[in-house]
Amino acid sequence: MRKADDSENPLLSPGQAGGSTRSALMRRVKQKHTGPEILLRKILHRLGFRFSLHVAALPGTPDIVMRKHRSVIFVNGCFWHGHDCRRGALPATRREFWERKIVVNRARDARVERQLLDDGWRVLTVWECAITGKSRLPRAELETLLTTWLRHGAESASDALAGRKT
Repeated sequence: MRKADDSENPLLSPGQAGGSTRSALMRRVKQKHTGPEILLRKILHRLGFRFSLHVAALPGTPDIVMRKHRSVIFVNGCFWHGHDCRRGALPATRREFWERKIVVNRARDARVERQLLDDGWRVLTVWECAITGKSRLPRAELETLLTTWLRHGAESASDALAGRKT
């Protein structure tokens, strides 16, 4: 009889899983074309905005590049980029490892943003929690914030698109 292991339990998060199971879960984490990113792209397209995806020639390979507006959008996962929300909470296991990893990720994010700004790009970070889950922004509000930021250069969209800290 085969012994059941953690890999058969799809409800485990990476922090709860054992070694080989955690590795398998982490390999499945997508960097491009994630659910939140696709949702944001659909909204932008429906609003009439056209864009390029994952332009490697730009620092940080932004998720969405809008050359006409000289703007880039990063769609950040709350956990991976250390957002101050429920989804950004660190696992209880291997806490030091995760803290170091998130600190390095945040430092890289800040460096990339600074490079883009210095090169004359406008940068918007949209957090996963702002567009998915129970605490997401209403679709109409999200559309208004994006349109205002892109067409009028409003700075307020960045704070609003940071998501709600619930």
